[in-house]
This record gives sequence, C-alpha cells and structure tokens, in this order.
Amino acid sequence: MAAKSFDMIVIGAGPGGYVAAIRGAQLGLNVAIVEREHMGGICLNWGCIPTKALLRSSEVFHLMERAKDYGLKADNIGYDLDAVVKRSRGVANQLSGGIGHLMKKNKITTIMGEATIPAKGKVSVKTDKGTEELTAKNIIVATGARARELPGLEADGDLVWTYKHALTPKRMPKKLLVIGSGAIGIEFASFYNTLGCDTTVVEVMDRILPVEDAEISAFAKKQFVKQGMKIMEKTMVKQLERGKGKVTAHIEANGKVEKVEFDTVISAVGIVGNVEGLGLEELGVKIDRTHVIVDEYCRTGVEGVYAIGDIAGAPWLAHKASHEGVVVAELIAGQKDVHPVRPEAIAGCTYCHPQVASVGFTEEKAKEAGYKIKVGRFPFIGNGKAIALGESEGMVKTIFDEKTGELLGAHMVGAEVTELIQGYVVGRALETTEEDLMNTVFPHPTLSEMMHESVLDAYGRAIHF
Repeated sequence: MAAKSFDMIVIGAGPGGYVAAIRGAQLGLNVAIVEREHMGGICLNWGCIPTKALLRSSEVFHLMERAKDYGLKADNIGYDLDAVVKRSRGVANQLSGGIGHLMKKNKITTIMGEATIPAKGKVSVKTDKGTEELTAKNIIVATGARARELPGLEADGDLVWTYKHALTPKRMPKKLLVIGSGAIGIEFASFYNTLGCDTTVVEVMDRILPVEDAEISAFAKKQFVKQGMKIMEKTMVKQLERGKGKVTAHIEANGKVEKVEFDTVISAVGIVGNVEGLGLEELGVKIDRTHVIVDEYCRTGVEGVYAIGDIAGAPWLAHKASHEGVVVAELIAGQKDVHPVRPEAIAGCTYCHPQVASVGFTEEKAKEAGYKIKVGRFPFIGNGKAIALGESEGMVKTIFDEKTGELLGAHMVGAEVTELIQGYVVGRALETTEEDLMNTVFPHPTLSEMMHESVLDAYGRAIHF
C-alpha cells in the first residue's frame, strides 16, 4: 500500500499537538495527527482539566462549611466521592470529544495508534487494523510526559497512587502522604485536605512550591498549615513499607529517619518525557534526561523534525505547549516574523487553596540576573472586594527594574489570582513600565485593584495600605 502523503504530521494530540494541527490546517497545510490513547492528551483527560473540576468541588464544600460566615445556613453537609469523581470525568470527556470535533472541522486526518519515525520524513503508525505508512516533510513530536517513578516509591494503585489514581480514587484516604510539593502535589494535597483527610506533604527542597517566589511560598505554607496540613521541607522519603491497608514511610529529615504510618501515598515527584520507542535517537535527535533538546523555535537540529510541549523541556505547562504548536505550524507554513517562545513570559498557575500564580522573575532570580530592583506588595486585607468575598488572606507582589521601570516579575497568592495574573502577562508582552501601570485606571471594587496598588507600593505610592 502506498504511503499517504501530508505537509505536516503531528505525533501526540495533547494541547501542544492538537493546537499545532489546527494552526497548520488554518494556514492551508495538509495535516495528519497521530494519537495513541485519547484526544486532548494528559491535560484534558488526566491533568489540568479534571483536577480543576475536583478542586472546584472541594472549594464549594469549603464554602458550605463556612456558610455561617456569610449569614447562611447549611446543615448536615457532606460529599459523595463517587459523584465528585463522576463530575470530573464528565468534564474531561466532554472536552476530549470536542477535540475530535475540531479535527473534523479543520479537515485534519486523525489516526489512532502508536507512531514511530523510521526515517526522515516518514512516520509508521501501528493501528488496530495494521500498520499505516505516512510521509511528510515536517514532523512535530508532541508526545508529552508521564509521572516520574522513584525506585521503591512505585505506584501500585492501591496504597501508592500517581495522579491518575488520585483523580479516580476508589476510597477517601484517611491519612495521606503527598511526596513532592510542585503544582501537582500541592493541588492534590489541597483537594484531599479540604475534604477532611489528614494530609502530610514532604518536599526535598528547602521550601514548598519551589519554583515560586520565596515570599509567596512562605505565605502559602502558612495558609496550608492553618488548614491542618503538615508540611515537611528539606525532607526525603527513603522507603515505603507496604502492609495490609497501610504504608509505613521512612521519612528522613536532618539526618534522622522517622517511621510514619499512612493509608495512602500520592507520588508527585516530577515527570519524564515520552521519548522512547519513536526512533528519535536513530534519526540524530539529541535527548538529555528524557527531554528533546530544541532551539528557541522548537527545532531539533534534524531537518524537518520539531519537538514541542513537555517533551521539549520546562516549563511543563499546557499553554506553553499550545504556544509552541502555533509557532512551529507558522514556521512550517512559511510565515514571516514568527515570535519564538520565551519561557519567562509564560505564567504558572497552581489551583490549591489559596491559589498561586506568577510570571517572570522571582525576586531572587532578578537579583541573580544583576538587576537593581524595586519591589511592591499589597495584601488582600487592604482590598474591599476581597473582604466582601470573605477572602482576605493573600498578597500581590511586583518586581521592577529600578533603572528602566520594566516589570520583571509578578507573584500572587490568594483567591482567583490564576485569573488576575493575565493582566501582568499582557503588560509584560506589551513591554509596559511602572508608569503605564500607575496611569491605568483599575475598576472598583475588584481584586484587580491590588495589582495597581502593588505597583504603586514599589514606588512608595500605595494608597490603601
């Protein structure tokens, strides 16, 4: 059978791959996309989207518990774990189905199966019906990543869970250990803790949420501890002894090992790229610690082979993958003035309670980069809308270059900050200065006023605090 020919073949239909395919089709390219498991990838099916659905349930539950604070009555409140999970899966399935529809609408050829790249310009796909041979001058590898498994801490789905098990729990943990305090670990810790589970978080670094600004991490930690979480920093889980219905964790801190019993462990110790079995190294693609090495335009160095998303390195975020997908599709289509991806322009959002969001340099990184800086802060307690919402715990922090007034970084913790951060992201993209931000009139009463006040504070001009 003759090989089917395309302008562009995308391997992996996650938020990087499917967006690349759509943008390519919009620009008149004949596009095929290959997916081995489910449209929308991890993000839609097992990551960003279903976790947000779970966290929304725990947030509403938390508000129901506080009904009295709002002059409301809610008696005998509780939850049905199966129904919470069912809602989360329904949200994921609805969106995953939507991706299939978008592929059809954009006349993209979708092939379900396992892809390999036997030679430059060739893709071989193992499907239910046999093997399909495809050819294209341009191949985009968007195969994503999976949970990292540490020796001795491997998941079994019963006592030790990965994010997948944690998204579809068969039971409610009573005493939970979360290993790792990045976004994934903290979001699950927040969800289970809010629903009444006794939760401990262990982090090997010197603070939780280690990629965030140190001040924001410290503020978030204080809130988590107030909510009853136990947080252990500079600590390692050396071993897990699995018994009947229980796990004994050997936890090492300050050179001492303590044995603590839990009924459930969630391992969230990072990710590894899905680079195996594709034939990348045989093609000459360079791989470093399970991630493909690419330039700023996601080119691998092998002509016609690109890599985007989690497989192409940090930050491991869906919106970064989507942006890279657009960039590569535009390059392939011969567009002029394509802007490369700048990691420091990518915002990070963590949907724990309180939420955390940031973009650009942390205070520490700005100093390391040699900037002389001005820092502004504004607390939620000084904001009318935050107090009206009953959400007075939080802060907004902004970092400016003293010399030019450039906004170097913005960091937030508190209610709805994942929606607020975009204001600063747009500001940075438009190369805004402190003057532009100070002269902007923010609507009242909104949480966004704190973004204004934080800028004013950096220059000794805060009004409400």
